Amino acid sequence: MLVPRIAIIVAGAAGLFAAAPASAQFYLKAPTLPTGRVTGAEPGIVASTLADASPTELRAALVWNLRAALNVAALQCQFEPTLLTLPNYNALIKDHAEELRTSYGTLEKYFVKTAKSAKAGQTELDRFGTRVYSSFSAVSGQLSFCQTAAAIGHEALFTKRGAFGDLAHDRMRELRASLTAWGDPLVGGGVSFRYPVHGPLPVFGNAKCWKKGSYQTKRCGPVNVASR
Repeated sequence: MLVPRIAIIVAGAAGLFAAAPASAQFYLKAPTLPTGRVTGAEPGIVASTLADASPTELRAALVWNLRAALNVAALQCQFEPTLLTLPNYNALIKDHAEELRTSYGTLEKYFVKTAKSAKAGQTELDRFGTRVYSSFSAVSGQLSFCQTAAAIGHEALFTKRGAFGDLAHDRMRELRASLTAWGDPLVGGGVSFRYPVHGPLPVFGNAKCWKKGSYQTKRCGPVNVASR
């Protein structure tokens, strides 16, 4: 009876690890990140202060920030293919296309209103987009950012259409916190497992490299993703 019992224990352990979340790829114990619903008016949440923005405009900004973050994750996190950041991103932008389009239109109207002209408003919107993308540059906290963004991107696939903004309200605090380098509490010295990172990363500081939230490889060249 001894051998069958051992076999059962081994099989059970294998099933447990097979079902473990993506966090097991980077940490023995994942860091506990601050959570809680946000409005978008909190400092640093949407990368740039939107003066006198309405709740609808703040929601649109949160939607666009979450889209940008998951876009960055699709580019930066391919060193760990099992996170599925790229295919999940491609799927969710199709599934939530209408809400994304509406949110972008809301932001366009906000910046035209505050800048007093369509041309000036578009310029400010482009600058806002650049600041948003730059704010998700996660070199120091790449592991925690990729892990968190992957979980949120996966959740987005199961979020009903029209509720992507609710997901942004609920998860943006956690996503912002993930940009800080976090150690593993179960590893001596609080050091997490490190994966090699190879450049270049996307050109976040050049607005010409981005169009409506998408990186333009024809203008600024391809992005080399990291490999193991």
